[in-house]
Amino acid sequence: MDKLYLYGLSHLFMTVFLHNFSTHMVIPAITDVTMAALCPGEDECSLAIYLTGFQQAMVGLGTLVMMPLLGNLSDKYGRKTIITLPMILTIIPIGILSYSRTKEFFYVYYVFKILISMVCDGSVPCLALAYVADNVTEGRRATAFGILSGIGSAAFVCGTLSTRFLSAAQTFQVSTLVAVIAAVYMLVFLRDSIIDENNLSTPILTAEKPAATKIEAKPKSNVQLFQALRSLQDLASFLTGSLTITQAAIVAFFSNLADAGLHGSMLYYLKAQFHFDKNQFADLMVISGVTGTVSQLVLMPILAPILGEARLLSIGLFFGCIHMFLYSIAWSSWVPYASAMFSIVYVFAQPCIRSIVSKQAGSHEQGRAQGCISGICSVAHIASPLVFSPLTALFLSEKAPFNFPGFSIMCIGFASMISFAQSLMVKVVPTILS
Repeated sequence: MDKLYLYGLSHLFMTVFLHNFSTHMVIPAITDVTMAALCPGEDECSLAIYLTGFQQAMVGLGTLVMMPLLGNLSDKYGRKTIITLPMILTIIPIGILSYSRTKEFFYVYYVFKILISMVCDGSVPCLALAYVADNVTEGRRATAFGILSGIGSAAFVCGTLSTRFLSAAQTFQVSTLVAVIAAVYMLVFLRDSIIDENNLSTPILTAEKPAATKIEAKPKSNVQLFQALRSLQDLASFLTGSLTITQAAIVAFFSNLADAGLHGSMLYYLKAQFHFDKNQFADLMVISGVTGTVSQLVLMPILAPILGEARLLSIGLFFGCIHMFLYSIAWSSWVPYASAMFSIVYVFAQPCIRSIVSKQAGSHEQGRAQGCISGICSVAHIASPLVFSPLTALFLSEKAPFNFPGFSIMCIGFASMISFAQSLMVKVVPTILS
């Protein structure tokens, strides 16, 4: 490892920790805030479920185009320059709810949240992975990605745990403050990585006027259209580049289809079934986060070199299926807490997917590689609410065709089973160096 790994990644880890702390600490509270704004005094609200599903679909549609584009831009202009945009913009939505959580302000938050997330959602983890890949040798990337995921899980634990002891207003106020600190810390301390020693990252903000090109001479609307089409072409060409990448993309799609469905449905399901509130949600997330953090920081660095990413991926997805099926048939309020313990294993899946894909890309294509996989994940985030949100709303309402409130969660588990079956066929082959 070079000096940048020892020095630079410590600041990246702190940046990711602060950013994840800010974004995750509002998750236990947002369901109660949404229900209070839209359906005050009720434990079941179809409008809230549909709005959450619409938000997920719109965000997925935006990130489908933006993730490969941001990945490409970071390959050219540097990771730090591009990561600055989402770090700053994500302050706005949580700042709105830190001021007020009335129905009017909730809708203002909702609009800003969708628009900003369409551009920025998932970009910080994606670019952080590319930053790590720039500075870590191929043989140790699985461990490094696991550590980065562990840092994110640690922030998840700390954020949700702090929510347990704060009111809704204080939760959003603290989240806004931490988001501001994260952006300032990143701008001051994080050094940009050198992607290629013979071709240094080009600063996007420079005092010198860049030379004009044919693309720059085109009208602005044409440039934007070209960039969008180029990002979709990059996505298609990258995914068909090798069988391993194609298989990993299929696993990523169905895995994220299930994860997005669970994220959009589980809290509303638990609130309707067991009358959970912000505090119970925080407890569940702390359990899941603590076990996931220990797993990624302790178990994954040990198991990854022994078992390999492909086997570890299958193990994680298998226990992810069990996790979802337990939620769907929960017969008592303690079952979700027991199910959350399975995160000690199922958190292996995402870092393993990223590591497998990273090893199939060259050193100058890490941003493109991670951006394209994030684009696939975005497709899953578009499809998931279109399928599972109506299903959740139907089976939590009085119009359900049969009494099975967790039916949508069980269907989500079947989607996860598809990703598990596909993961058994993934074969990791060495990268062909040019």
